[in-house]
Amino acid sequence: MELRDIEIFLALAEELHFGRTAERLHISQARVSQAIAKQERRIGAALFERTSRRVVLTPIGARLREDLEAGYSRIREGLETAATAARGTHGILTLGTMGALAHDIADVTARFTSRYPSCELRFRETRIGDPFRQLRSGEVDLALIWLPVREPDLTVGPVLRARPLVLLVGACHPLARRSSVRMEDLGDCTVLMPSGPVPDYWYEALVPIRTPGGRPVPRGPRVATWQEGLAAVARGQFVTPVQAEAALYYRWPDLVYLPIQDAPLGEWALVWRTAGETALLRAFVQSAQDTLDEQAAASAPGAS
Repeated sequence: MELRDIEIFLALAEELHFGRTAERLHISQARVSQAIAKQERRIGAALFERTSRRVVLTPIGARLREDLEAGYSRIREGLETAATAARGTHGILTLGTMGALAHDIADVTARFTSRYPSCELRFRETRIGDPFRQLRSGEVDLALIWLPVREPDLTVGPVLRARPLVLLVGACHPLARRSSVRMEDLGDCTVLMPSGPVPDYWYEALVPIRTPGGRPVPRGPRVATWQEGLAAVARGQFVTPVQAEAALYYRWPDLVYLPIQDAPLGEWALVWRTAGETALLRAFVQSAQDTLDEQAAASAPGAS
């Protein structure tokens, strides 16, 4: 079976419409019909059931789709890798991450390094007190930063992770005895703040100025690093909403992570300096997007 015929079959298996398949692949509808008929003759069985109202895969067609998809994906990746090598996409790409986030996007980085083995991927810690400095100085090419990011010189790319915020408290704090909290409870606590040139809108997405009921959220001391924040909370005087990933990687005995019943989502996206976009940076962003698309397809209803 020729590669183009495989592509036509897989596209029709997804679209289940000859006209849309032809339009998607920029070919004639007759070409689609010819390719499918050729495949059915070769296999000796119908791959699609066709009526005037719908097109559906037969059981044999569904099995063929399952068998072909993985191989076709690998072929495409191989062709892309070869094309990239021919274009000379190589060099060093530096990614800024906070805390242990580099581990949390291992699926993305693994895809990128597999596609571009001649490229070197490096990591640098991004400080919570100055999240955009390294991008603007060129120390990192792109960074994984929580949203929102409203900086005119920065481009926001795909969201790689999205999970509800949780509340970090010390084990000796009164809230630690609770099984969960609400955002309104922040009005009864003192929250930590970052030191450094942090845009107000950015940190307020994590620690709001007021509770949903309108009460002010008391501000406490400023910390320069994530480790300073953990140590301050562990003493039991302060609390802070944090991204959910913290609960996976920083399980200290004197810290408790509480679900927040009405917590907003904490979204992490790739961000880069618009004027510093390169072919290598675009390749990483594409690897990230392909990973997201693959995950979405795998979790879609009916996916096997």
